[in-house]
This record gives sequence, C-alpha cells and structure tokens, in this order.
Amino acid sequence: MGLLSKVTAKPWEHAGEMEGVHGEVVHVRSASRTGLLLFLAVISSMFLLFMISYYTRSQFADWEMLKDPRILWFNTAVLVLASLVMHLASNTAVHNEPGRMRIYLLAGGILTLIFVGGQWMAWQQLSAAGYYARTNPANAFFYLFTGLHALHLLGGIWFLGLAALRLGRPEQAEHVRQRVMLCATYWHYLLLVWLALFTLLLRT
Repeated sequence: MGLLSKVTAKPWEHAGEMEGVHGEVVHVRSASRTGLLLFLAVISSMFLLFMISYYTRSQFADWEMLKDPRILWFNTAVLVLASLVMHLASNTAVHNEPGRMRIYLLAGGILTLIFVGGQWMAWQQLSAAGYYARTNPANAFFYLFTGLHALHLLGGIWFLGLAALRLGRPEQAEHVRQRVMLCATYWHYLLLVWLALFTLLLRT
C-alpha cells in the first residue's frame, strides 16, 4: 500500500502543504532581516545624534582635543579582521558547512573580544594620563562613544554564542544559518560605525 500510494500520488494535492512550509521559512527570514534593519536604523539615529552633538560642542572655547591612544589603531585593525571572519562565516552558512562555520564563529568572537579588551586598555591609558570624563567634554564623548559601541558588540557576541551552541542540532540548522548571516551584517555595520567614530575623534 505504501509503494502504491507513492506511485499513484498526485503532486498537486500536496502543493499547498509544500508552499506553506517554504512560505513559513521565507517569512521567518524576512521578519528577522526586517527586525535587524529596524534595529540598525535606531542605532544609526542614536549615534548620528551623538556625533552631531560632539561636533557642535567641539566649537566651544573650552574644548580640548583628546589625544587618542595609539592602541586604537591596533583595535581598528582587529575589528576589520573580525568583520572579515564574520563574512567568511556567512559564506559557510550559505553553503551549509557547519564545521567551518564553527571555526569562523569562534575566531570572530575571539577577535571581537580582543577589540573590546583593547578599548578597555585605551580607557586605562587615558585615565592614567589624567584624561578623565569629568575634566573635559571631549574626554566624556570619547568614553561615551567607545562604551556604547563596545556594548553593542558584546550584545552581538551573545547572539553569536547562541548560534554556535545550536550548530549541532539538525532541526535548528536553518535558523542557525539565518542567525549567522544576520550577525555578519551586524558586524559589518558596527565596523562602519566605528570607522566613522574613529575618524571623527581624530579630526576634532
């Protein structure tokens, strides 16, 4: 009976069911991507307002330009590498290569933590040199920019870790691939934000 039912089955009778499953996956992808884009729009508005405030405040006479620690150049290079590694992780997600994906996710997470640690070291160097947040508006803005940016990266690592933990679950494979690709987009975005902030800090 099982073989006969397969031979005599009419594909169009199951078309609605197949479309429903496919449509559900597409809907999940679309909803996740839309949610990320909305979140990035909110972050962009926040950082843009802070950057405008930074530039406006820098025109006052009491503004003293902060001497940027050299470690920021190293940190920037590390974040560029992290973004590149996340791009590679996204490619492995597209081609469904969980083994390589796990390696790239681990490398991306480690590089990101190195960047955040480097930002903390920059804070320590500035504090040791007497550049406290309360002594000048430029100092306060520096701590604000780097702190907010680091917090957003740490939030990304949390979601990245959840994706890595689910790599070994076949029933979660599609959701993991989607999450990894969204994380890669998020890392690229935060790299661009940091480059904009770093340029602003160097020039004003």
